[in-house]
Amino acid sequence: MEDTGGATAYGVSLAGGGFDFYKFIRQPQTIVRILSWIFALVVFASITTEGYVNTAHSPEAKCIFNQNDSACHYAIGIGVIAFLACVAFLVLDVYMPFMSNAKERKYAVMADLGFSGAWSFLWFVCFCLLASQWAKTHDVSGLPEDAARATVAFSFFSIATWGILTYFALVRFRRGVNDSTLPTYTEPPQDHHTAYPPTYAPTSYNPTTYTPTTYSTYPSSVPDMQPQPPFTPTPPPPADAGYQPPSY
Repeated sequence: MEDTGGATAYGVSLAGGGFDFYKFIRQPQTIVRILSWIFALVVFASITTEGYVNTAHSPEAKCIFNQNDSACHYAIGIGVIAFLACVAFLVLDVYMPFMSNAKERKYAVMADLGFSGAWSFLWFVCFCLLASQWAKTHDVSGLPEDAARATVAFSFFSIATWGILTYFALVRFRRGVNDSTLPTYTEPPQDHHTAYPPTYAPTSYNPTTYTPTTYSTYPSSVPDMQPQPPFTPTPPPPADAGYQPPSY
């Protein structure tokens, strides 16, 4: 998915965001890829359904493009592979925002770039081949001319769509990782005047003036506490003292 703001990697927002189907379906790349899928379907479907007919001189079905079976086989092969590739790259476009590794995104964009560029050239070859063989077909009686013209026309349209896909992939590849929005770690400059590493270099010591705390004296108006004399127990009476009965 394309992202216009925030940190991106190869034209796609970083992993962690949700998937917006409506935003994805409205992207130019998605629209062009769907068109390429439709054009490929029209090319190989037209040939497989109406591209072979029986001539008056031979009961065997021949290709309508100057009875050149190689031209029909080539167009069918290119169309089928392009049809399947469009589906695969659409799935890859959906999955790419969930890729957390930048290298995986790079390989995906490179695969899209290489395949789209190759198929732009192969569609050009297919258009030239079908157009030349159709121009050499003189006896068109009994041939499905509409199917032949549709095959040639959509082969030409496929050149344009796959060329646009190549351009989109090239833009994403050149964009790479948006370093301006990604947090990066830079090593601190090396200090050659200290023996410590830059991370553990001691900071400068700034001594401060110590001011002792002064305490006020105890007020003298409070009387001093006199100590109490120690307690002396009374000695018991002597044991030989007689019992004195009380007098009445």
